[in-house]
Amino acid sequence: MIDVAIVDDLEELDQLAIKVIADMNLSQIPQWNLSYPRKVNFINDVEQQACYVYRENGKILGCLTLLEENDPPYKTIDSWLKEKSMVIHRVLVDPEARRQNIAGKLFAYAETVALQQSFESIKIDTHPENYKMRAFLNKNGYVELEYLEVINRIAYEKVLED
Repeated sequence: MIDVAIVDDLEELDQLAIKVIADMNLSQIPQWNLSYPRKVNFINDVEQQACYVYRENGKILGCLTLLEENDPPYKTIDSWLKEKSMVIHRVLVDPEARRQNIAGKLFAYAETVALQQSFESIKIDTHPENYKMRAFLNKNGYVELEYLEVINRIAYEKVLED
């Protein structure tokens, strides 16, 4: 089940982040470390009702944040496909719950939310060495665009259709 995260979820989100960061380190993906993303980063997401969690049996197994685009680094490139976009941030899936399509369900939910609010696309970025996320994005219809030099990320975008 997917729903909007609440303040009571912050500690569980932080613990999930720690697990995902450890798994990324084991996979030699240098995107995150123990200072980001953490509870302090999720507080604003929760307050804005922009953090969506995937729960099973009352346990959070995944989450993502979906915000209207306002990222200054995104203004540094001009290959974007659409103007009116939302951006996915801080995607987490419990390493012990992989291969259950949790990320796929969260992304599909985000796309539905964006369409309901009349957005044209969803944008996301990821570290060049995050081969897992890059493969996921390519498999799920996200187009690889330019390198965002100011944040060392690769930009992706998916144009939404009803």
